[in-house]
Amino acid sequence: MKAAALRYRALDTLARDSVELFRESFFKAQRPVVLPRGLFRDYRAASRWFASPSSTPGLILNHAYLEQHGDCYVPLELTIPGERDGNIFERAHRPLSLFLQWARSVQSMPAAEQPGVPRLYLAQCQLLDLPSSLREDFPTPSYVMQAGKGDIYDTNIWVGMAPTYTPLHRDPNPNLFVQLAGSKHVRLLAPDIGRGVFAEVRQALDSARAGHGHNNSAIRGDEMMKGAERQLLDRAVWGVDDDKHRSDTTHDNTGYDAILHPGDALFIPTGWWHSIKGIGQGITASVNWWFR
Repeated sequence: MKAAALRYRALDTLARDSVELFRESFFKAQRPVVLPRGLFRDYRAASRWFASPSSTPGLILNHAYLEQHGDCYVPLELTIPGERDGNIFERAHRPLSLFLQWARSVQSMPAAEQPGVPRLYLAQCQLLDLPSSLREDFPTPSYVMQAGKGDIYDTNIWVGMAPTYTPLHRDPNPNLFVQLAGSKHVRLLAPDIGRGVFAEVRQALDSARAGHGHNNSAIRGDEMMKGAERQLLDRAVWGVDDDKHRSDTTHDNTGYDAILHPGDALFIPTGWWHSIKGIGQGITASVNWWFR
């Protein structure tokens, strides 16, 4: 007997802009929720980091503003699309100017030529690694400061060109995720469901490799971003009509689904598994806070 494919339903949206309502109904209860749509539409970084040209669809980076800090080193993920052996994936710290040059080059190409080019993703860039003038573009939301104890473990920035991809994983702390530019599609699984899916993927890999895997769900591990593990994780979460790789299971298979547009925000509780894809055209960018 095969496991039923994952099913998804739309995630609830907070009824009104209220930290108290959020705290009592979702933060304390550890339930995911989309905050009122467009709540962060006027967020400072959204207006300073991005521009809307008339010549191309979607947003572009505000090069005149960001190039002032081109010598700042940031974490970049390089993905080179591959067919036979899967993607080539590398991660390194490089000057921000390299990312800006790449983005300008790709956005000058015809849209039909962009999918096959190597991709750079400014991923999980810690706010503290940026110059102070750029850090000021990311004020901490009241939902982060007032819902719990006000303790912030980390703030990270994510900037790339769609499509971008973050594999299925879970975070050790509550997460407020704010979309600044472009759109992202998020799928979430409750802790027990996600744990089952992840274990099944690991079991399939162990069987294929005749080795002994481990349930390491660290965020964006290199092994998750290329080869068989990426393909299996992607199929498990996003390929809802293809469950041939899944083993028997008794857990409920319902997850949650949300598409975030500029100014939207999503609360992801501790331990909830999630995978995120940047969709559409142009620049897609987000910022998140891990807090309690």
